[in-house]
Amino acid sequence: MHPSAIISSDSNIGKNVFIGAFSIIEPNVQIKDNTWIGNNVVICSGTEIGKNCKIYHSSVIGEKPQDLKFKGEETLTIIGDEVMIREFVTINRGTIESGKTIIGNKSYLMASTHVAHDCIIGESVIMSNLATLGGHVEIDDKVIISGGVLVHQFCKIGSYSFIGGGYRVVQDVPPFIMAAGEPLKYSGINSIGLRRNGYSINTRKNIKEAYRLLFREKISREKAVSQIKNTFPDNPEVKKIISFIENSTRGLI
Repeated sequence: MHPSAIISSDSNIGKNVFIGAFSIIEPNVQIKDNTWIGNNVVICSGTEIGKNCKIYHSSVIGEKPQDLKFKGEETLTIIGDEVMIREFVTINRGTIESGKTIIGNKSYLMASTHVAHDCIIGESVIMSNLATLGGHVEIDDKVIISGGVLVHQFCKIGSYSFIGGGYRVVQDVPPFIMAAGEPLKYSGINSIGLRRNGYSINTRKNIKEAYRLLFREKISREKAVSQIKNTFPDNPEVKKIISFIENSTRGLI
């Protein structure tokens, strides 16, 4: 612990934790073993940080949500294990609606990214520099969000998807795809990401065919979903796609 750091006696600090110069750890904070916190970092009340995390200088974790309805309720920010948080990242804690903001294990938040209140980020998600999430956004595992992307509140992004740099996400993005353009649209399946994560050629072909029916055929979305169900009745990846579509609240890109 650097002697200039301010650490509340009501915080719970694990073993082998490093806290750098001029950092502030507020009351009711839990930091688990082997986590490294750089200089000028603020960890706010109600924050839980997992093991083996790294939080670089001038980041603010768990500050009050930027929500006019917030009345000071006790809510949480939960950071998983092995999470990398680079310089000037801001993560707001939850509101009374869900009670918490969650960052999954092994996620990587690059410099100057922002995660608003009540967001749920899955495991091994990458947010590149200046990416910004509005409130209540849900991001599944292994998603990559490129630099400068803005995600509208309440949007959902499915697992293994890739969002191109500088675009706006205002509707839900289903799993396994690449999305780019203004307005944002389907740009093919994320073949490279799927291959790197062990998905077979046949599985990738099935995913590609399902999305061809959904986005390329000139039929209604309802008919496309029905046709996909009939064509791939037992395919787990296609079932995941269908489930995402049926549970979408903002409509698909």
